Amino acid sequence: MRRAPTILHLDMDAFYAAAEQAAKPSLRGKPVVVGGIGPRGVVATASYEARVFGVRSAMPTAQARRLCPNAAYLSPRFTLYRQVSDTVMELLRALSPLVEPLSLDEAFVDLEAGGVPAETAAVRAVGERLRRDIKAATGLTGSVGLAGAKMLAKIASEAAKPDGLVVIEPGTERELLGPMPVRTLPGVGPATAETLRRAGIHTVAETAEAGEAELVRLLGKAHGTGLYAMALGQDDRPVVAERDAKSVSVEDTFEVDLTDRTRVRNEVLRLADRCVGRLRAAGRSGRTVVIKVRNYDFSTLTRSETLRGPTDDPAVVREAAVRLLETVDTTGGVRLLGVGVTGLADFTQEDLFAQLATEREAEEQAAEPAEEAAGEPEAGVELPRRWYPGLDVVHEEFGAGWVQGSGLGRVTVRFETPWSAPGRVRTFTVDDPALRPGEPLPLLGGPDQSSAPAIRPKSVSPAGEAESEAGEEISRR
Repeated sequence: MRRAPTILHLDMDAFYAAAEQAAKPSLRGKPVVVGGIGPRGVVATASYEARVFGVRSAMPTAQARRLCPNAAYLSPRFTLYRQVSDTVMELLRALSPLVEPLSLDEAFVDLEAGGVPAETAAVRAVGERLRRDIKAATGLTGSVGLAGAKMLAKIASEAAKPDGLVVIEPGTERELLGPMPVRTLPGVGPATAETLRRAGIHTVAETAEAGEAELVRLLGKAHGTGLYAMALGQDDRPVVAERDAKSVSVEDTFEVDLTDRTRVRNEVLRLADRCVGRLRAAGRSGRTVVIKVRNYDFSTLTRSETLRGPTDDPAVVREAAVRLLETVDTTGGVRLLGVGVTGLADFTQEDLFAQLATEREAEEQAAEPAEEAAGEPEAGVELPRRWYPGLDVVHEEFGAGWVQGSGLGRVTVRFETPWSAPGRVRTFTVDDPALRPGEPLPLLGGPDQSSAPAIRPKSVSPAGEAESEAGEEISRR
């Protein structure tokens, strides 16, 4: 354990929802829910105004609508969130070479590795300056926790929400943790909490008092030993700058259960192509192909196949995914499908199977041109557009705006920008040629910056003088 609180944990406040409120003046101060908007969607983030009504992350969107029917329900815009995240992560890397991103809006920083003095006053000053810099660069707020261990820093940032900073002084850990629920500790999920509850253990203090031997008896050696150490406030995990991905995967949830076998197969092929696209974008290859199938009754199963060597060949992944699908009974209906690749490597092994699969695919395409043509749109025919709530749009006459909703052949758009007053609402036909999808506008700035990236980076020196700037995406539901 460190003698000074030199591990920083940053967690942006209601990140997706806050970014949407910053981009849409008419939603500021109002409940906003970002996530899957269909009947089977799941909440990704709820604004603090929506949380008052009981809406929370990972809640079914249908339940959130019942709790807070007047909220704005928006599809996520990951292009904007990544741009903001890049700005925030650049600010963190200016503080230290050891930054461990956990997601787009959350990260650990080892301030000691960045040369910050191991003194409470010094690290607090860095944390406060970081909060100011994030606000200046993005217009959004983040909460900061400082402690001598990662677990404690994360607990501190949670206690600091929203838009605050909490420091846990080394030596005060057990006093602070004692009265907290056992679910506060990392690795304690619903099942572990229930096991401990049946043993009469409800708080962190009671967990520590139970002793290591009793926790090992209840939870097993590895879990019991680790949990006992954390209950004592002991966590020696280092901040790791590079977290090597173990897998790449994609999945989709469907509004209506898929029962047609051909449709299920086509969806698996589409997901396999998306998965390989992510794999190649990361410069990786993988050896094991995995499919995930969630049935109509919520039962979920996975199937995997290990290839002879790592590959990033889409034909190989598609063929393996289809072979795996053939081992699964989908006649009852499928609500979710996923395709992933594990056993990642930084190289691709020349594989005979890959060559054969590519050749076979080429032969099939040549032998069945009529069938292929039947499934493709004719040249010059534009596919119908889907106007998801929250989508950026541009109208030739009215300029930039965002979709409030659509249906019955109509789309409703509110025309406003991040730096304008709340804008007017207008309705168009879904195929209006003057209306087209747009790109995220800057959260800060003005009309003169409308062609710039959503966020302009700025950096700060390690000493702190300002010099200028985390099991997979939510499917459209």
